[in-house]
Amino acid sequence: MNKSKGFNWFYLLIFGALGMLFLPKFFSMEDTRPLDSDGFFQMMKEGKIKSVTLMKDSGEADVYLTTSAKTKIERSNNPLANLSGDTPDYKFTYGDLQYFQKKFDDIKQTNPEVKTTISFDNSESPMQGLIIQALFWIGIMFLFYFVLFRRMGGSSGGGGQIFNIGKSRAKLFDEKEKVQVTFKDVAGLEGAKEEVQEVVDFLKNSEKYTKLGGKIPKGVLLVGPPGTGKTLLAKAVAGEAKVPFFSLSGSDFVEMFVGVGASRVRDLFAQAKAKSPAIIFIDEIDAIGRARGRGSLTGGNDERENTLNQLLTEMDGFGTDTNVIVMAATNRADILDKALMRAGRFDRSIYVDLPELHERKDIFKVHLAKIKLDSSVDIEFLAKQTPGFSGADIANVCNEAALVAARNNHTAVNKQDFLDAVDRIIGGLEKKNKAIKPSEKRRVAFHEAGHAAISWLTEHAAPLLKVTIVPRGRSLGAAWYLPEERQLTTTEQMLDEICATLGGRAAEQVVFGNISTGALSDLEKVTKQAQAMVTIYGLNERIGNISYYDSSGQQEYSFSKPYSEKTAKLIDEEISKLVENQYQRALNILKENREKLDALANKLLEKEVIFREDLEAIFGKRAWDPELTETPLEDAEKEEKAEIDPQDTSK
Repeated sequence: MNKSKGFNWFYLLIFGALGMLFLPKFFSMEDTRPLDSDGFFQMMKEGKIKSVTLMKDSGEADVYLTTSAKTKIERSNNPLANLSGDTPDYKFTYGDLQYFQKKFDDIKQTNPEVKTTISFDNSESPMQGLIIQALFWIGIMFLFYFVLFRRMGGSSGGGGQIFNIGKSRAKLFDEKEKVQVTFKDVAGLEGAKEEVQEVVDFLKNSEKYTKLGGKIPKGVLLVGPPGTGKTLLAKAVAGEAKVPFFSLSGSDFVEMFVGVGASRVRDLFAQAKAKSPAIIFIDEIDAIGRARGRGSLTGGNDERENTLNQLLTEMDGFGTDTNVIVMAATNRADILDKALMRAGRFDRSIYVDLPELHERKDIFKVHLAKIKLDSSVDIEFLAKQTPGFSGADIANVCNEAALVAARNNHTAVNKQDFLDAVDRIIGGLEKKNKAIKPSEKRRVAFHEAGHAAISWLTEHAAPLLKVTIVPRGRSLGAAWYLPEERQLTTTEQMLDEICATLGGRAAEQVVFGNISTGALSDLEKVTKQAQAMVTIYGLNERIGNISYYDSSGQQEYSFSKPYSEKTAKLIDEEISKLVENQYQRALNILKENREKLDALANKLLEKEVIFREDLEAIFGKRAWDPELTETPLEDAEKEEKAEIDPQDTSK
């Protein structure tokens, strides 16, 4: 493809004007010599001067010699000497005009043989002044054109001209530039992959659906937390569909110039329609798809709203026969405009959730394929150690583990490298050289031991994996737990979690008789949990089965609360009561197990890091652990087998 832009006549015009202005002066600078007024009058008396021209505007005079006088003076060898016509032989400043003219007339009267003539002129012609002014303004216009419009237009492609500001900035992936990502590279998103595979199948075999009267969705919206693989899934669609794929971000539509966003939307859909069947992918669509009028004081003439209106029009104007599908991704679906979400625009919304245990295992397999692993690495174990991790987090764990192994000069990445990587990501960088006073270190040890003890002694709290009093990040101590992966949470489970979170401050109160500021993050966590129990989930008896949660997000911009002042006071009382009851419960549990708490804290002070096995050695096994208990169904099956004698054929 020839990308040459051709000859630009604008540059020829500029160089021509400059030549007209400066070349005559350049050609006339070669043979003119300076002279003073006395020398001029002396040469005039000798009859050597043919004529003199006085420049009224500059006060200078051009002196032209006679033919005989010219042959007697030394000439220069400049070949440009005579290109510009008859040039003056001398130049001088004549001073006062009346004095000069009086002396000139006196010499002519005294010496009648002197034939010198005098004339008057201006040093610059009016046309030359106009040319200079025109060139000045042309230069200013060229400067604005090049610096402002050309540079800005060049970043948007299409030749970099001013008229390309409104062109789409979407990157096109087609047969010339293919996407290498396929569905094999996307692990753990089985449900989402099935949904988008149908979109790919329609673009490849549209007659399969249209002959039955079906219509493919015009828009597919990928929704989910950050890092779950929404953009990766869209890239896989581009790699599998083998059709033109336009990819851009929502912020690419917004520009400082009014109307540019709407113009880019029109241009994007025009390009996609020309290359139909095609896919348009808009990442972070909430940049332009935010609900109109929400929290905005700019009125109706808002550039972002104009862009959204144009997007709504384009998506609604496309027919199903154009085979243009719009895909979009966002992690803020709650703030999108309802008109954008309605059927006929984004017909299908696919939720891309955080991966579960088996999905994390598949994601680990994808990322570990490129890493040299030790035989001690168990993918099942790694998947269990990373609850709540997204696909991006798992990729980060694998990369961090490889860096840790290289830092420790290992020949392969082993199990401990992965554990260190998880600790690094969750808790932050370990600060072994941070100086802590012995009294503070002892308080931190009992604080962390209190968390561990309560979580071990309550049924529904997450069991402990590891506790350390080595400073990490901004914290002086850290504890790792293995939370149960559940879809629903009961009241008892939330109360046990609050109690375990308050275990650190309760341990300080039991052991030292006072409390410190080290429980800030714990208090923030339990306050939010208690607020959610009372105002969102309806888990409080006095408030009742009422939820003040607003999923539409409109309440955020409201100046009034959805409840009265009396109810607000009641909510505050119930939140405080709930937290204080669990704090008192934590105090009672730790007082009953004071010896075990002291033993655990002392071991933590001694080893700085303790694990699950250390808690089992002090507290014993948890009575409600799955491996120690059997379900009622299993017990019933065992009793039934015991009642039936295998040798008795009558039963």
